[in-house]
Amino acid sequence: MIAQIQGKLVEKNPTYLVIDCNGVGYEIKITLNTFTSLSDNEAIKVYTQLIVREDAQILYGFQTKEEREMFNLLISVSGIGPNTAMIMLSSLVPSEVAHAIQSDDVATIQSVKGIGAKTAQRVIIDLKGKVIGFSAGDENIVSTNNTNKFDALNALVSLGFDKKSAEKTLNKLNSDEKSVEDLIKEALKQL
Repeated sequence: MIAQIQGKLVEKNPTYLVIDCNGVGYEIKITLNTFTSLSDNEAIKVYTQLIVREDAQILYGFQTKEEREMFNLLISVSGIGPNTAMIMLSSLVPSEVAHAIQSDDVATIQSVKGIGAKTAQRVIIDLKGKVIGFSAGDENIVSTNNTNKFDALNALVSLGFDKKSAEKTLNKLNSDEKSVEDLIKEALKQL
């Protein structure tokens, strides 16, 4: 299996990249989120997943390991193939998919082209307990220059609290001079 490719960016399109790695050009299908997050630097690194079918061997590429993990979870669901998973990850970031699954938000999942109501429900049922780690990882709205607030938010989410409500609570607190422990204790009183 090819887990990552690092090399010189030869071609960049919204649906695929070509990366030259020691004289071999690898064509890698990518999501729109990966396309927009990749810089135009010559030297890049992409996390990949190789899918072998009867008629093709296709490399799918992702900017982050989390996006690759979500892709693998999505293709494990009956009715979701690699192309549908790529469309889903082009429309939503992994944390949004995880939040939709955890909150039983069928409408968000069904808003992706090619996914009907039954498939959306199957995604929620099959992946409900498997996406817990994604909700805090991808898009933290809390600014990272306040690391205590960031750490407190991650701790509250890992305890099972909803990310948005934990974030609102932490934003209400005067968190500039408080330790992570104090922030968590005060937030727990208000949640």
